Amino acid sequence: MQSTPNYLWSTEDLLGQGATACVYKARNKKSGELVAVKVFNNASYLRPQEVQMREFEMLRKLNHKNIVKLFAVEETGSTKQKVLVMEYCSSGSLLNVLEDPANAFGLAESEFLIVLQCVVAGMNHLRENGVVHRDIKPGNIMRLMGEDGQSVYKLTDFGAARELDDDEKFVSVYGTEEYLHPDMYERAVLRKPQQKAYGVTVDLWSIGVTFYHAATGSLPFVPFGGPRRNKEIMYKITTEKPPGAIAGVQRQENGSIEWSYELPVTCQLSAGLKDQLIPILANILEADQEKCWGFDQFFAETNDILHRIVVDVFSLQQASSHRIYIHSYNTTTKFLDAVFKQTNIVPHHQEYFFEGHLYELDPNLQAHNFCKTTEHNPLTLLSTAEQPEDVPGVRYRDPALEFPKFVPKVDVVADCGAAKSAVGAAHQTLRIARALQRCRELLARGLHWVIGNLKTDCSRILEQRRGALSVLACLQLTERVSPVGAGPGAPAGTGSVRSSQPDLPPHPQVAEELSQCSHSIFDFQGVLDGILSELVKHRQQVHEDKSIRQIECCLEKMQLIYKQFKKARMWLGYNEEQIHKLDKQVFGVESQGDVKSASWMVHRCRTFRSEVLELPAISDEDVGKPLQTWGQGVAAEPDPCVGLLLRSAPGVGMTAQLSIPACGPLAPETSLSSSSQLGFVSSVTLMENSLLSTPCPLLHSRASFRSPAMRTVMSIFMHLRK
Repeated sequence: MQSTPNYLWSTEDLLGQGATACVYKARNKKSGELVAVKVFNNASYLRPQEVQMREFEMLRKLNHKNIVKLFAVEETGSTKQKVLVMEYCSSGSLLNVLEDPANAFGLAESEFLIVLQCVVAGMNHLRENGVVHRDIKPGNIMRLMGEDGQSVYKLTDFGAARELDDDEKFVSVYGTEEYLHPDMYERAVLRKPQQKAYGVTVDLWSIGVTFYHAATGSLPFVPFGGPRRNKEIMYKITTEKPPGAIAGVQRQENGSIEWSYELPVTCQLSAGLKDQLIPILANILEADQEKCWGFDQFFAETNDILHRIVVDVFSLQQASSHRIYIHSYNTTTKFLDAVFKQTNIVPHHQEYFFEGHLYELDPNLQAHNFCKTTEHNPLTLLSTAEQPEDVPGVRYRDPALEFPKFVPKVDVVADCGAAKSAVGAAHQTLRIARALQRCRELLARGLHWVIGNLKTDCSRILEQRRGALSVLACLQLTERVSPVGAGPGAPAGTGSVRSSQPDLPPHPQVAEELSQCSHSIFDFQGVLDGILSELVKHRQQVHEDKSIRQIECCLEKMQLIYKQFKKARMWLGYNEEQIHKLDKQVFGVESQGDVKSASWMVHRCRTFRSEVLELPAISDEDVGKPLQTWGQGVAAEPDPCVGLLLRSAPGVGMTAQLSIPACGPLAPETSLSSSSQLGFVSSVTLMENSLLSTPCPLLHSRASFRSPAMRTVMSIFMHLRK
């Protein structure tokens, strides 16, 4: 145990360790409050006195919720070592979060935005006080849970910090290799003499690497063998990076560098957020300090993201979810343009549903007045275009590419690393399966809404048809009983009444066409009822599907084995070694179970269409052709009474001009892999087949519907809306 006059701690409660100090969890002797104490070692006293006092002065000067607070500076009773008493962050650091296998492919979007907001706010406070940190990295960003249950991130470790204005330079080198600015890396790591001075933009480079790491789970610049083993190539990658590139990886020894200009597909961030973030990363990950953004522009662009609101949109034909980042003051026009950028559906072909009803957006409506959407309750987008859009589609990277192979021999360190990678891949598989499940639910719900609106339109058309029949009856009566004039000079009222002509057909073609309209609408309603009943069955199957739970159970077992591997000693006895081998076998079995459950989920999504829409009695001839013939017949009829009818009943006019375009042949099917081929590779093949070739089980991904009946339904819907 060690202590100061007011605090007590055990040397076993180590929180972190650096070159000049160790950090322990401690308690206040009077209140019992938990704090973190930074105890400096003998090496720290070899530094100049000015440097030793710098961290104390920095922390006393700074006061912000996103910077770790300094409570006191005390000395140990025996050795008189300096001790910083600071705020205790119980949830570790951002590095601890990223090392969790659940975040092997980066943070969830909501958590990343919290990191972005906290780091930007903390850095803004540093710049307002003229401080440069010089050692920003995930390990120096602490985390604690707020009272609202959300994470709060705080900058810490100001041992390398110093006061520096925007136009000033410094020459001393601090920092951690992977996050160092290339100019500092050349001098500190490669030990090459140089006379360069460094400005405040070195912090921006470190922030860029940190944000990329948080978004993707990996470092942006990785030479073959890793940054610590291949330092010359590491420097080459960072200094020769093309403009606009945000990552560079060397996959083979002496191989070429693969440059990336986008965040990887495995990243959990939405396309909407990626589009906002990539330009920022490209401009702060700039080795040339003259070309790199300044802090003013960095703060402006990051705050622009943080001040936007999110509108969740689900594209029905494309079966894809989108997050639209817009400002609260933006109008519908701006929103529709943003949706077009992600879906390729032009604004005038965008139609929205929300909670079962058609949702009309006034062109001047501001975004803060839109309905409140979530990932599970988005605006449902329907394209009214007759020609298919160029659909971007939904893509997933095969988790099998991240799934390692266990070595046959017992190697505790290697096995633990392999298990960690496997658990990370399993978490990614679970996320993909949940996305597919959500897709199935939103597809079924969206189609249910479309059918409901179609049935409402059918009822409205039938009501207008009854009104048209009333007008027709009036016309018939007018023609049967009409006054016959007595002559040019005869007084009014002296005419005679023409006798009725019961044998004359009263506009037979108009009556016949109206009758055909009724029969066609009734037939179409029957088609909708049939599809609706099948849809109800499918939605029940979605709720009864156990695939997600099976994957979760497999993952839980894998995590238990991984934790056991982490606890294992470097050397194992005979019995412990046998247990270790058995755990490896069980781990592999559970991994396969995880994969098969995910593949089954993809299979269910893929066969959605066949479960709901394989209705052999419904075809173009059953629905489309009668309505098409009827529409062409009425449109070609020159009878003046029809014109009078259309002028008297505008709704019937719209109905009479309705024509259903001919439906094309059924699109070719994509075969599924057999159960014996199920695995990570086949599961992603299925994902690509189901999400790229036919991402929507009910609607073809390029608006060419799989079933003639379904295409007819949607064609009628488009015309009714027009």
